[in-house]
Amino acid sequence: MMPVQAPTTPQATWSRSAERIMAAINRDPLTAPHALRNDALLAVSVAVVAAALALFVDDGRRPDALGWALLLVSHVPLVWRRRRPVLVLVAVITCVFPYHFLDYPHTAATQAAYVALYTVAVTGRPLRTVLVGIGVITMAVGVLLTISAQEALGLLKASGWVVAVLFCGVDVRFYRQYVASIVERAERAERTREEEARRRVAEERLRIARDLHDLLAHSITLIGVQTSVAAHVLSADPERLDRETVAKALDDIAETCRSARGELRTTLEVLREHGSPDARGPLPGLDGLPDLAEAARLAGARVEQTVRIRQAPPAVGAAAYRIVQEALTNAVRHAGPGPAVHVELAERQGVLHLSVRDDGTGPGRCGTPGFGLVGMRERARSVGGTLDAGPRTGGGFEVTAVLPLTTTGERDG
Repeated sequence: MMPVQAPTTPQATWSRSAERIMAAINRDPLTAPHALRNDALLAVSVAVVAAALALFVDDGRRPDALGWALLLVSHVPLVWRRRRPVLVLVAVITCVFPYHFLDYPHTAATQAAYVALYTVAVTGRPLRTVLVGIGVITMAVGVLLTISAQEALGLLKASGWVVAVLFCGVDVRFYRQYVASIVERAERAERTREEEARRRVAEERLRIARDLHDLLAHSITLIGVQTSVAAHVLSADPERLDRETVAKALDDIAETCRSARGELRTTLEVLREHGSPDARGPLPGLDGLPDLAEAARLAGARVEQTVRIRQAPPAVGAAAYRIVQEALTNAVRHAGPGPAVHVELAERQGVLHLSVRDDGTGPGRCGTPGFGLVGMRERARSVGGTLDAGPRTGGGFEVTAVLPLTTTGERDG
C-alpha cells in the first residue's frame, strides 16, 4: 500500500521557498556547489532580459549586428564571475563602453555591469570594492566627457545605482560572515561538548577499572587464602578432621563471595543502559575500614587499626577506603604467613594522613608487577593527594598517602 502524502499547502510551499532563498543568500559564493552551472544560467537569464530591454526600451538607436554582438558578448564573462570577479568586470566594461559610445539602448547594457560590480563587492574586501567603484565611475565619466559633457553629467547622476549595488554586495558579504561566525561558534561548542562527553566516559571507565581491580583482587586473594586453610586442614590429618575449622573457612569463603557480589553489582550499576547516576549506591568510605580489617584477619593477618578521623568528603573517603583495601590485599598476598599489619589514619591540619605497614617479607623482585600500586597512586591523585609505597628500613612494606580533606572539585564517583 502506497503511503499517503499530506497535501501541500501554499504556506508550506512558501516556507520551503523562503528557506531555499535564505540558504542561497547565506552560502559562501566561493564554495557554493554547482557554481559554474548556476552562473551560466544567470548569464543566460540576464542576457535575455537585456535583449528584451534592447527591443522594447527606446533610450538609444536600435542595435544593429555590432550592437547585438557587443550586448550579448558582454554577458559571456559572467559565467566565470566567482573565480575572477575583477577580470570579469574588466571584460564586461570592455564590451559595454563601446556599446554606450555607439549610442545603443543604454538600459539594456547596465544589467551585466551591475552583476559584475555586485560580484566584486560580495567576494572581496571593502577597500577593494571602494577602489573598484571609484575607478569605474571615474573611467566612465572620463570617457563620456570626450563625447558629450551632458552625457557625462547624466552618468554622474546615475552613478548612485553603482554605489547602491556596491553597498548591497558589501552588506551581503558582512551578513554572510556574521552567519558563518555563528555557525562556527555552534560547531565549536558542539565539538567541546563531544570532547567533554568523551572525557567523562574515559574517566568513568578508568574509575570502573580501578573499582573492579580493587574489588576482585581483594576478594580473590581472601578466597585463595581461606581455601588454602581449608585444604591444609583436610590434608593435614584426615583421621582427626577438624570439622569446625573447615566449616568456618568455608563460611568465610561464602561471606567473602556475598560481599564481593554485592559490591560488584553496585560498581557495575553504572553500565546499565538506562541507569541513573543515583542508582550506583553510596560510595565506600571510612566506615567500611573495620570490615576490611576483619576480612584481612580472617585471611590470617594480624591487623591493628588506628583511626583518628571522624568524617571525610565522599571522594576522599572512597579513595582512602580503596587504598587501604589494596594495601591489605597486597599484605595478605605478599607479606608471608600471618603478617602483622598496622593501619593508621589521622587528620592533621586539614589533611588526611594514611599509613599501612606490615612486617612481612614483601613482594619478590622477580614477580610480575601488577596494577595495584598504579591504581593506588591514581586514587590519591584523583582527589589531589599523593601516595608513596616501598620497603621499610627495618623490614616489611609501607604505603603512605596524603589526601586533602578540602578538594576543589570532588568527583561524583
